[in-house]
Amino acid sequence: MSSNYNQYRAMLAITRASLKAMFKSPSAVGFSLGFPLIFILVFGFIGGGGPSVSFALVNNTDTTNPVIRNLLKNPLVQLEKEKDTTALRQDLEKGRIAATVAVDTVRSPAGFTQYIVHTRTSSASQDKFRILRSALAQVQAAAVENGMPQQYQPVIVTELPPVPARNYTMIDFILPGMLGFSLLSAAVFGTAFLFFNLRQQLVLKRFFATPISKAHIIFGECLARVLFQLLAAVVIIVVGRFGFHFTLVHGWITFFELLVVSLFGLIVCMGAGFVVSNVAKTESVIPFFANILTLPQMLLSGTFFRIDVFPDWLQKFCRILPLTQLNEALRNISFEGAHITDCWGQLGILTIWGIVIYAIAVKLFKWE
Repeated sequence: MSSNYNQYRAMLAITRASLKAMFKSPSAVGFSLGFPLIFILVFGFIGGGGPSVSFALVNNTDTTNPVIRNLLKNPLVQLEKEKDTTALRQDLEKGRIAATVAVDTVRSPAGFTQYIVHTRTSSASQDKFRILRSALAQVQAAAVENGMPQQYQPVIVTELPPVPARNYTMIDFILPGMLGFSLLSAAVFGTAFLFFNLRQQLVLKRFFATPISKAHIIFGECLARVLFQLLAAVVIIVVGRFGFHFTLVHGWITFFELLVVSLFGLIVCMGAGFVVSNVAKTESVIPFFANILTLPQMLLSGTFFRIDVFPDWLQKFCRILPLTQLNEALRNISFEGAHITDCWGQLGILTIWGIVIYAIAVKLFKWE
């Protein structure tokens, strides 16, 4: 007589087999553990010290001045590198720095030293200036006793008339970042799925029976994706401009230059899609490999917030990412009024990334 079937043992066998399958699946491990850890680390860094702001010194103010020395002890404040007057004014107009600061040392009527702090900001830097003003108030409060008359205070802060600047809204920062991330995601995911399916379904192999060359097969498929994504970029910019007053400093010229930079970034990012399509063994792992390339950049490349909220060591890594360069080029052109000829630094780094990525893609590319 056969023994009774052990349901409990069977259940454990199924559980064990499923667990092994999950741990062997890159997608399961990545989406369950990897990406949540990335989000925790990124937002943990943001929340660790809060947003930092930069200020610049004018009138040859000494950095060893006790006011500046105590101000820089605040982790939310950092000193901008030395620049000429014209560059500093442009930084103020574009909201890159919180304010310019000058400190005059005088002798009070009572015979002791006073430090007169002169600050100048702009309408584009108001949010940053609030943080700097608060930090200066802490320095001032630490130097005086409560109730001391102003003429006897060691530190006196004055605000000079602000520099006029264009109005800066959140859409001016967010839209170029979302446009850049849209280009990256479409290039990586779209190209990876497209060529994987063409290879798996033997469509590429069937193309060989036609007179068309291999290069024209690739270019034809890529051209269709480029045209589609550029149309999507046009829709994003138009909706942002007419629906939310997105800034196009030079009108149609800025619009055209945004499309040119978008095209350049899209071509570079498509190389990563080729790499993924050749690395993936099955269609189910394509999202995992594609997300490895896109999600960290979404968080670390200034898509939703400035990268200066991160620690200095992480900022250095963020600045070499291709999406960071694409986002900065798009923002410089759209809001700051730069032209493509002013973005050679960002485009140069993107070119280096493109050369490296396509070299890997060519090495790995398979027709079948």
